[in-house]
Amino acid sequence: MPEEEIHLEPRVEVREPGRRTMSLIGRWRIVEMDLWDLEAIDLVGPGFIEFGKDDTGGFGFIAVQGWMDCRHSERDGRRPCVEFTWDGDDEGDRVSGRGWAALEEDGSLRGHIWFHLGDDSGFRAVRAEEESSRGERTGSRAVRRSR
Repeated sequence: MPEEEIHLEPRVEVREPGRRTMSLIGRWRIVEMDLWDLEAIDLVGPGFIEFGKDDTGGFGFIAVQGWMDCRHSERDGRRPCVEFTWDGDDEGDRVSGRGWAALEEDGSLRGHIWFHLGDDSGFRAVRAEEESSRGERTGSRAVRRSR
């Protein structure tokens, strides 16, 4: 008997009645962290977290770059959220950890990042497009992982 192919799409977009689609996909500008101020967050370039359509993503803040393996879901049955594991580097040292992020009622992103056997910090982020439309400082720091 031939095997049946099943394709599951992650539930990452939600449409509220009369409102635009809400999604975590895309680039977010980290504007606050519990442990570090914005000057530290932006040490090497503007802090960011980014989610791709293929359950991957990346982030960068201070001198940390991370590459994520994401699992998307919904909080309270309607708000997009994601849990992830990550690995990367911090000033050349290999680091790894886990984290989560969830879309807030105001459209911002709240989450938490843990370093394995190290620090952890909550964060808040706004869509990168929203930040640039307000005239705030933006920048590009591509995170690509070579395999």
